[in-house]
Amino acid sequence: MSRLTRCFCVFLGALLPIWIASAPSANGAAPLRIALVPIANPERLIDGVRPAMKFLEKEMGRKIRYFITLNYSAAVEAMASGRADISFMPPLPYVLAHRRTGAEAILGEIYRGKNYYQAKIFVRKDSGIKKLEDLKGKTIAYVDPISSSGFMYPHDIFVRKGLAKGGLEDPEGGFFRRVYFAGGDEQTIRSVLGRFVDAAGVSEFSLNLIPQKDRGALTAIAVSERIPSHNVVARKGLDSKTRARFIAAMLKLNEPPNRKYLGLLYGTDGYVKVVNADYKSVADMARRYGFLRK
Repeated sequence: MSRLTRCFCVFLGALLPIWIASAPSANGAAPLRIALVPIANPERLIDGVRPAMKFLEKEMGRKIRYFITLNYSAAVEAMASGRADISFMPPLPYVLAHRRTGAEAILGEIYRGKNYYQAKIFVRKDSGIKKLEDLKGKTIAYVDPISSSGFMYPHDIFVRKGLAKGGLEDPEGGFFRRVYFAGGDEQTIRSVLGRFVDAAGVSEFSLNLIPQKDRGALTAIAVSERIPSHNVVARKGLDSKTRARFIAAMLKLNEPPNRKYLGLLYGTDGYVKVVNADYKSVADMARRYGFLRK
């Protein structure tokens, strides 16, 4: 069993959330359980989303219990085990959850007016690294083995360039000396900023997670293909009334008086309705690299 496979299996076994909170009770109905992935510092995230969750609870007239998963695989497991009714997910975990559990994407995020984003390969400006070929035999940090912008898409950059051999079983791909998984976007971008690794493959928006004064120390030397936006996923079997109320409450966040809550939910600019077909390109790449079996 490869090192990545061992890492992946450990992640799949991480079922329990690391941070749990409940908004104030609204009525006696069972709480709606919402899972969030740890893109940024989990402690800040759990505190930051609280006002948004209170808003959603008020709009739905129902208590909400929300938690941050240990990693992306744990978000998939939360859907599979019935521990989450709703999950905020990146695209690759979603296509895995859809294949495994029948979960459905219901909302997609908007970033700067776009329904997609890209991954970038970041290095320090003072590293002497100018192009992808310069990373031969060096180290790189990614986010998570089943991250879209934090592994699959930036890894694809090196494969398409003919530098790495590609595949889930061998993240080094005969090119890197070592690959690390930092656990979140913020941790990943900080790893290259702090010189712990030579490069980072991560979302273009990860720069927003470090102080403004530090951003100038980094530069991007490559950009991935377009990635469909992060989404909000409903478990299979969630009753249609609850699903409709949740979607309506989320779309109200787009209205001017409520937009202050959007920044608390991963800094998005808004939400739009989506369907599973919007993530076909992600599923196609997932099959190419062994995340999904054909």
